[in-house]
Amino acid sequence: MAKPIRTVKTVVTATETPLPGIRLLVLEDEDRWELPPFLPGAHIDLHLGKRLIRTYSLCNAPHENDRYIIAVKHEELGRGGSRHVHEELAPGTTVQVSLPRGGMQIDPTEMNIFIAGGIGITPFVSTIRDMEARGLTNYRLYWSSNGPPSIHAMLGPAIAAGRVEIVDTTREPIPDLKAILASHGDRAKAFCCGPEPMLNAFDRAVEGWHEDRFHVERFTAVQVAVDPDAKPYTLVLAQSGVSREVMPDEKLVDVLIDMEVDIPFSCEGGVCGVCRTRWLEGPPVHNDRVLTSSERESEVIVCVAGCRGARLVLDA
Repeated sequence: MAKPIRTVKTVVTATETPLPGIRLLVLEDEDRWELPPFLPGAHIDLHLGKRLIRTYSLCNAPHENDRYIIAVKHEELGRGGSRHVHEELAPGTTVQVSLPRGGMQIDPTEMNIFIAGGIGITPFVSTIRDMEARGLTNYRLYWSSNGPPSIHAMLGPAIAAGRVEIVDTTREPIPDLKAILASHGDRAKAFCCGPEPMLNAFDRAVEGWHEDRFHVERFTAVQVAVDPDAKPYTLVLAQSGVSREVMPDEKLVDVLIDMEVDIPFSCEGGVCGVCRTRWLEGPPVHNDRVLTSSERESEVIVCVAGCRGARLVLDA
């Protein structure tokens, strides 16, 4: 059987629209118990329907353990998750959410540089609120917004203290990320979350850095290109010995779900990391936006993976 993802039943207790197209939701336990703990910048999955599971960053600080707060941008050309959140989740609606996972591993002694674009601010709101609550001021936030910023009210103390720089790119030039990072020396740790052009610019700015010094948050599902030279391969589940041939026009994730394999799935887009699995023989084709180069030597995000060889053996 497919491994179940443990969820918590929550209820929407409040909503807010700080800007058109942005919806803020407050989720609480239906009996008002404390919710499972989380790290600053952690994510949760909202289970919105069959195979409609979407990942969002928590905006509130971990000490606010009686609620989860998320901010969702309505993506007109998205895959349906944001539309469901905006149109269906009213106060009183119950929502199953996953246990929180992930989070920002800040450097407590060196400078932490947060670079956000648009709604990509969400994981940094939680992290900054936590740092402010703990009296940590070794950070700077550079927030680019295509118009007025969306949820800046949640960052009031940080903005008032001068630790946040907000740029409206409809009026000002797009910030030079390489220059920003260079201004903080070679010991700072950098984080980035935002639209794809910003993430690409950030990747160029940190080229040559050790991977422990930077972190990228991506929530856009991977668009896996069709390989015209792809060939069938045999998928083997090492723990059960079950195998099956995977054809070039089949997605590995669909095959695994059909096989009821003992691996949990969530985003099915290579960004959440829930389905990371050890591989024993391959090599796999890595299409995810989660694993580091060293992690890929033994693990694979199977929801967007393929295989370069004749066999892909998973430790499942």
